[in-house]
Amino acid sequence: MERDVTSIVLLLSGPNLNLLGEREPVIYGTATLADHVATATEAAATHGMVVDHLQSNHEGDLIDAIHAARGRCVAIVINPGALTHYAWSIHDALAAFEGPVIELHLSDPKTREPWRHLSVVEPVADQTIAGLGGDGYRLAIDTVAALLAH
Repeated sequence: MERDVTSIVLLLSGPNLNLLGEREPVIYGTATLADHVATATEAAATHGMVVDHLQSNHEGDLIDAIHAARGRCVAIVINPGALTHYAWSIHDALAAFEGPVIELHLSDPKTREPWRHLSVVEPVADQTIAGLGGDGYRLAIDTVAALLAH
């Protein structure tokens, strides 16, 4: 069965998110990345969308995925991890994407160490969802659907 191109949401997960469930559970919770992807996938299905997910510890892989999403995906939800704070190349790639971009974080970087307060993604994101734990994945997809409905 061929997918409707306009129904694909690209979900990107940056460095170290593959360790969710093991890494600093007091901050990031005990759910795994697979759990969060499943939440996003279920939420997308309720809106008639599908999720394509990529996790990478390499900035260039994420940029390549953003470029490949142009003309293929209707929106991007990105949790850039530590790349949030300095990866201007991700900022530039997202700026060239024409659909909605949602920046997503399990914790709220603005309430953590001072070096985490700057987001280079925020200026090119339509919305930032932070500090809601795993619920942020569902909310990010719901936000995409709401933005696309307008």
